[in-house]
Amino acid sequence: MTDDETRVEWREWGPEAFEEAEAAEKPLLLSLTATWCDGCHEMDVETYGEPRIAANVNDDFVPVRVDVDRHPRVRERYNMGGFPSTVFCTPAGELITGAMYLGPDGMRQVLNRVRQTWTEKGVEAGRIPRALAGDPTPSGPVDTHIEEHLAGQLDEKYDDRFAGWGDGAKFPMPRTIEFALKRSNRQAVETLRTIGETLFDDVAGGFFRYADGRDWSEPHREKLLDANAALVRAFANGYLYTGDDALLDPAERTRGFLVDRLWNGAAFGGSVGPGDDDYHDGDAAERAEEAGPRRDLTAYAGANALAADALLTLTAYTDDEDARDYAARTLDYLADRLVDDGVVTHFEASEESGETLLLEDHARAVAAFVRARQVLGDERYLDRARDVADAAVDELRSDDGAFRDGPASGLGLLDRPLRPLDANVEMADALVDLSAATGEGGYEEAARGAIGAFAGAWDRIGVQIAGYGSVAARLTRPTLTLAVGAPAGSDLHRAALRVADHEKVVLPGADGVSPDEAVVRVGERERAATTPEQLMAAVSDLTDDV
Repeated sequence: MTDDETRVEWREWGPEAFEEAEAAEKPLLLSLTATWCDGCHEMDVETYGEPRIAANVNDDFVPVRVDVDRHPRVRERYNMGGFPSTVFCTPAGELITGAMYLGPDGMRQVLNRVRQTWTEKGVEAGRIPRALAGDPTPSGPVDTHIEEHLAGQLDEKYDDRFAGWGDGAKFPMPRTIEFALKRSNRQAVETLRTIGETLFDDVAGGFFRYADGRDWSEPHREKLLDANAALVRAFANGYLYTGDDALLDPAERTRGFLVDRLWNGAAFGGSVGPGDDDYHDGDAAERAEEAGPRRDLTAYAGANALAADALLTLTAYTDDEDARDYAARTLDYLADRLVDDGVVTHFEASEESGETLLLEDHARAVAAFVRARQVLGDERYLDRARDVADAAVDELRSDDGAFRDGPASGLGLLDRPLRPLDANVEMADALVDLSAATGEGGYEEAARGAIGAFAGAWDRIGVQIAGYGSVAARLTRPTLTLAVGAPAGSDLHRAALRVADHEKVVLPGADGVSPDEAVVRVGERERAATTPEQLMAAVSDLTDDV
């Protein structure tokens, strides 16, 4: 759906729109959309395409269209709970009100109400959401009760009838699955199998985003790169623990989907919206044929880093050459085009480039580069990981230890710092890996600061962010590290990668280790091995009582 077809005179997110609103003394209407969002395109047709509504919007507001994938900090501050989000704010960017999808009748009511509020209160109608008020995070000690609490949440929230966690709409929650693989393997494996049966598209490949039904029915059929990459990694890790080919198959087929449908020649695009190859019922297929498949082939830094991480995880356990090749090419693109002196740019397109120094992009890039060092062996990947981590620690870490989602500057509410728990978890996890790979304790201390910044609210953290428990656990005991003297691809290296612990760190071509030897370390204890069998015995000996 083009902007002209909506009949609304959309402005781009930028200073001109805010300056126009201030000069005209009008509120802004922010329309938060995404290429993959079916409801967004439907609202364009049904609501913004209605001439009288479009005229009212154009006359009384400054309408701004925001692509939430390209502007993640806008998404996090103005999201009304999903997309489309329809947000009204003052010329300073303060929130007046908002909603998700609005049909024509609902939009008319909201437009009238906002007009009245603006007439009566003007800029005083705006407010700052509580999450952006700048309150300190609830800090506390990082100890074993965090992991114990979230392990208990697995049992409390697990759906024994349909698998997954919760009794409403079902989201895959791949990081929760990875947490469960080491604490409640049955739940993790049952959930992976159920996701493979319900959210995996047997026709076109790839995973749908989530399901409305508790029984995983009524899936939302858009396919996002980062969601699919995270599931590839989770399924591959499930295979690591079980050896079950039924878990490996969706991961390998999703690798094929990513290459066939999202590879843009240099990296992976961001999403595939519902299209005619994704539908199986007549009415939906007819709608898809009218709209056409919608692909966003923009290469986003964080999603591509996560894809490289996932493909290298798959490579580590299967020697998948295609996965290895596309992961390496993706990391080359990141290093050459999106990383400059450690600072990551969110995306680069022909006429636009994204923000820099976004926390999620940095976290995922650090994780991917450390993974590449482990699987591909090149020490330069570790140098890149250090650079990206150092930039985030220097520029994004707050005094309380938590990381901000990006620079505390920008239009509207962007100058209000936001410290998202999920992105802090990703960064802390990547920093623990980097510390283990380099032996540099400062990275682990930065990870401890990020986790500790939220630890005062440990008992309020739910199963949706169980990854918080994973990182907290890693900070309470030493990481299993396997230093292999031989280069990447050797028998000992391949055996080390296949040790059934997805949080281990493997270092091929390690300095100070004999070429025919591997050294297994857990804290101060270590064992040497010269064969895969000895290596497995050493791991068992050192980890049995950990």
